[in-house]
Amino acid sequence: MERGLTRELPPNMVHAGGCHIAGKRYRGVDRSEALRWLAEGIPACAHCRPDRELRYLEG
Repeated sequence: MERGLTRELPPNMVHAGGCHIAGKRYRGVDRSEALRWLAEGIPACAHCRPDRELRYLEG
């Protein structure tokens, strides 16, 4: 998960582990937290596609 600029802001994007796009503001999260952020509308990285890896289906 890539954090926002401050702790008060929601994450910017959900990444799969080891994604080269993640940048410096990332932290590891477990499967349930990643699914929660995806369900709340935080976008999945278009490069590593954690939504596919987690088998997340929108809706």
